[in-house]
Amino acid sequence: MTAPAPRSDPRYEVFPEGFFSRSDESVDTSFYEVPRLVTHIDDRAIRAVGELYAELGLKRAILDVCGSWISHYSSPPETLIVQGMNAPELSANQAADGAVVVDLNRQPTLPFAAGSFDGASCCVSVDYLTQPLEVFDEVARVLRPGSLWVHTFSNRCFPTKAIRGWLSTDDEQHVSLVATYFKLSGGWGEAAASMVLPPGTGGDPLYAVWAQRT
Repeated sequence: MTAPAPRSDPRYEVFPEGFFSRSDESVDTSFYEVPRLVTHIDDRAIRAVGELYAELGLKRAILDVCGSWISHYSSPPETLIVQGMNAPELSANQAADGAVVVDLNRQPTLPFAAGSFDGASCCVSVDYLTQPLEVFDEVARVLRPGSLWVHTFSNRCFPTKAIRGWLSTDDEQHVSLVATYFKLSGGWGEAAASMVLPPGTGGDPLYAVWAQRT
């Protein structure tokens, strides 16, 4: 077990101590070493994610952050680059034009030049980020002005790898938390949010939060 390093970034002072800790603090590369070619939300929610991406216009050069073997686009963008943790999973992503293996919890940097992409997505993974503000900064760096970063999430997760702050809050608070990440990061306009699929409607609920790169 590896304890998280102390935080020096004053932006994190608004969060309670231990908010970004996890019950399993071992390196994530070990946890994600074995490919998991499974979906983490049901088919209805997957379709809703793809419809939202299309509605918001994610269709040119897109970066899928914390991605895997499926990126949930109903129609693949012109160019899709996927960042994830497991090379075999990423190589199985038929929509991807390229992929990079990066552990953003260990080193929150991306191997792309500034302004490389016209949009970004992140599906059911924001709850695992232990350095979210640095990641939000980095995604802002690689997006062109006016581009959107769209987060979608449900109520499923690997609880040992999700941050304690996520596990101790409800769905409505999760929406507020992601919006707070955008606000604290800077470089983003005001976040918008949607309850795409409300709970109790016959499947996985789905929430979305997005903001525009200023």
